[in-house]
Parts: sequence; C-alpha cells; structure tokens
Amino acid sequence: MSTQHDRDQVAEHDRDQVNSLAKGLGVMELLAAHPAGLTLTEAAERAEMTRAGARRFLLTLVRSGYATQDGRRFRLSPRLLSVARTWLDGSSLWSFALGPMGAVAGALKESCSAGVLSGEDVVYVQRVAGERITSVALHVGTRLPAYCTSMGRVLLAGLEPGEVQSLLKRAVIKGNTAKTITDRARLADVIADVAHRGYAVVDEELELGLRSIAVPIRDRHGRTAAAVNVSTQSVRFSIREMERQVLPLLKDAARQIEGYLAMQ
Repeated sequence: MSTQHDRDQVAEHDRDQVNSLAKGLGVMELLAAHPAGLTLTEAAERAEMTRAGARRFLLTLVRSGYATQDGRRFRLSPRLLSVARTWLDGSSLWSFALGPMGAVAGALKESCSAGVLSGEDVVYVQRVAGERITSVALHVGTRLPAYCTSMGRVLLAGLEPGEVQSLLKRAVIKGNTAKTITDRARLADVIADVAHRGYAVVDEELELGLRSIAVPIRDRHGRTAAAVNVSTQSVRFSIREMERQVLPLLKDAARQIEGYLAMQ
C-alpha cells in the first residue's frame, strides 16, 4: 500500500516532468529508428498521437534543424549526429578507452567496440576498426538488439533478474538466423549464465558467419556500466580460441577502463 510520502514523491515527479519535451524526444527516437523517414500519418500512428499533435512536433524538429522534410516524409538531419559526437568527444572515459581498445584491436587485427544499454538495445559509444573486414557495418551510434549480441547479453546480465524478465517480455525478439535464441525463458537462462561466467559469446545469432565475445565494464560500485567486445568472422576464430586468446585481452582492457572510471 502506498504511503502519503510515496504519493507526494510521485506528484512532485509529475510536476517536474515536461510532458511535451518527453513526447518530442519520443518522436525524435521514432525518426532515428526509421532512417528512410516517416510520413505524418506514420509518425502519428507509431507515436500514438493525433495527426495535429505529431505535425507540431515534426515541424518543430524541422525548424530547429534536427529534422528535414522532403515532400511527405520527415527524416532526422545530421545535426543530431553533431550533438552526439560533441558529447562523445567531451566524454573523457571513451576518449581514454581508445587506448586499451586499440591495443586489443591491434593485437588481434579485429574490431573492438564498447556499448551501453538503451532500452532493449545496445548502443555503440566507441569503436576501433580492425584490419579485417566484417559484413556488418558498425559505428558509434549503431543500435543493435541486446538479446542476440554479446555486449547486449553482458549488459542484461548486469541487471536484476526482475528487470531482465521485464525487458525480455516487452522486447521484440525474432530469429535473425537459425541459431538465434528466441525463447524468452531460455534467453533468461543464458543471461543468468553470462552473469555467472562474467562474459558472453554469441555465435552467429545476429548474422551467419559473425561471432563475438564481450565482457562488462563495471563502475566503482561494481555495477555494469558498459561492455566491450571483439567481433569476428567465425572462420577466423573458434569459440574455444576466442575464450583462450581474445578473452584475456578483453578482460585486461576492461580493467584499464574500470581503473579510469573509478577515478572519475
């Protein structure tokens, strides 16, 4: 049963929230998820708004330079990328992480990436490209489903069991390949095993031929703040080889990044 104090806190939170800003950010996220753009009708339906309400938000984004209008379609503009890059450039943690991640990429000739959890996705916040080419084009700002990626599973493993269950319940889960685990109960077991082992290996669940391994980056309180991974073609490393050769390098990089994070 809620107390008067609880109700007062909820009321204070509601007073502090600018609902129109929250809705506008939601429209921006919708456009980000649809690079080809959305029509007014499509945006209104997906945002669960009236056409008039969606139109106001879309035109505000256009006039502020965060979106463009081409005929009937609205798209995000490059201005949002510049904002994101300004934030990343000012984030000393990810600037520092380039060193340890670059050492991993250089030693293996493979790409090394860092990501954080955003809803049901993992978002790339730093990346050092390897010398070898992979079929998946990844860069800072890329969003991938957490349930079928190594960084995503490491990040999910850092949540409380109830949070994992809630996230898996609302996530859109589909079979990208024949190897993709789509059963939610099994996914929960896999994530629990990742929490126990301290790392995650994903074998061709996002794309056939793509294999990756990830470890957590923890803050000074021991909570999972981010993840770092190496992705490669399956013909280059077996899972056993990744655990023997790649995992120690990733753990060392994570320790260095954690040491820097602890000083902040």
